[in-house]
Order: sequence, then structure tokens, then C-alpha cells
Amino acid sequence: MIHVIATLQVRPGTRTAFLDEFSRLVPQVRAEEGCIEYGGAVDCATGLAGEAPARPDVVTVVEKWDDLSALELHLVAPHMAAWRTRVREYLVGVTLQVLAPAGQPD
Repeated sequence: MIHVIATLQVRPGTRTAFLDEFSRLVPQVRAEEGCIEYGGAVDCATGLAGEAPARPDVVTVVEKWDDLSALELHLVAPHMAAWRTRVREYLVGVTLQVLAPAGQPD
């Protein structure tokens, strides 16, 4: 199993429109073979010690996949290509962090 944290920087003032498009994508991704978890999140200020400042123009996508092959297939899926075209005008940049489980009992 692998985890993915995708950080999507959107143009100022476009987050709501971006999230509308994202919400239409989510059911298609969750139906993909090997998808365990897929959902978006936005920063919320809590005042907790050590908390980074909220980023109003960032959407974080938290993903969990059976394996790297499932993630690779997801990245080239036709619905992902179509979605990227639809949100191109909103996006400034995307970074991915792929993580392996660690420090957990079997």
C-alpha cells in the first residue's frame, strides 16, 4: 500500500470553482481498481501550537492506493486527462509526495 499527498496550488479566487470540478472527479477515481481512499481537503486555522499558516489557495488531496501500479494507472486514466484539461485555468502548480507506511504494527 502507498499513500499520496498531492498539493494543488490554485490561482487566487478560483478555489471554489476548482473544488466544484474536483467534486465531479472524486467518484470516478474512487471507482478505480486499487483506489483505497481519495479525497480533497483545505487548510483550516485551529490555533494549535506549531501549526503552519493557512493557505487559502491550496487544495490537498489525500490518497491511498493498493500499490504503485494502481497509482500509475490512475495518473494516465482518461477521466484524469479530461479533468486536467478542465482545471488547467485554475492551477498554478502541483506537487506529489508518495509515502510508504512505516512504524505501524502488522
